[in-house]
Amino acid sequence: MKPSFQSPPSLPSSHPTTMASSLFSFKNQTFFISSLIILWYSSNIGVLLLNKYLLSNYGFKYPIFLTMCHMSACAVLSYISIVVLRLVPIQRINSRTQFVKISGLSFVFCCSVVGGNISLRYLPVSFNQAVGATTPFFTAVFAYLFTFKREMWMTYAALVPVVTGVVIASGGEPSFHLYGFIMCISATAARALKSVLQGILLSSEGERLNSMNLMLYMSPIAVVILLPAVLVMEPGVLDVIISLGRIHKFMWLLLLVNSMMAYSANLSNFLVTKHTSPLTLQVLGNAKGAVAVVISIILFQNPVTVVGIGGYTLTVIGVVLYGETKRRFK
Repeated sequence: MKPSFQSPPSLPSSHPTTMASSLFSFKNQTFFISSLIILWYSSNIGVLLLNKYLLSNYGFKYPIFLTMCHMSACAVLSYISIVVLRLVPIQRINSRTQFVKISGLSFVFCCSVVGGNISLRYLPVSFNQAVGATTPFFTAVFAYLFTFKREMWMTYAALVPVVTGVVIASGGEPSFHLYGFIMCISATAARALKSVLQGILLSSEGERLNSMNLMLYMSPIAVVILLPAVLVMEPGVLDVIISLGRIHKFMWLLLLVNSMMAYSANLSNFLVTKHTSPLTLQVLGNAKGAVAVVISIILFQNPVTVVGIGGYTLTVIGVVLYGETKRRFK
């Protein structure tokens, strides 16, 4: 009888080609995500700084028309991205009720963007970002008012430094402007309201849209809403733009780049969330505000005080604590 020999158990493959392929794939993935984050940062900060430059340093005093340019670019580029290039699957509007809900969201979104652009005419970017950081406070308030959703007491406690920091920053802001402050607060509240309403109105499985498809439908509706407002509140804007275009050679280029950046900010926001996580986006957002403040101070040379910086720092700390408590007690 011949002895039987069993082959040794197979070991996990450690072939150099397999390892090199895995390493190459990992490097590609890391490079891709890093590129997305860079695009997200540059788009968000770029559109903010360009808005400020156009509205307060360039003699272009038409925030509603500027917002309409943004929405027009978002409408066209969303159509190209989704319908033509098919970067994401298209989601159809299923009913008139869903269309009405999206129209309501579009109106609130318009209010937030227009309010933010108006505030940039009167406030420095640093203070604008400090006020904008209070979005979690308004989100918590609206979530409670509309859905009676309650958070843990520690979550609400984290909002105290958020509001306190803005109060301190307001008192220490040399360029404080009451109307600009009111518009900035209104824009921040509208942004939070849109987020809460989106969760309520498009909560059913058949109506839920991802942010790219929502932008595809909201943008043209926003243009229709903003056009009458431009004609009534900013008459003669085209004549002024043409005159400015003759004086400043790059006027039209700035408007085009600014509008494309507005879409890029929305696109990169969606892609970063898709390929990382909402928590990563929140952390990046906290850091983005600080980066935008530093860059704006360097570029626009707006005066800042120790009290103002301290107030903004306290607000950012509060936002970080709020995000962390929500994550832990979810």
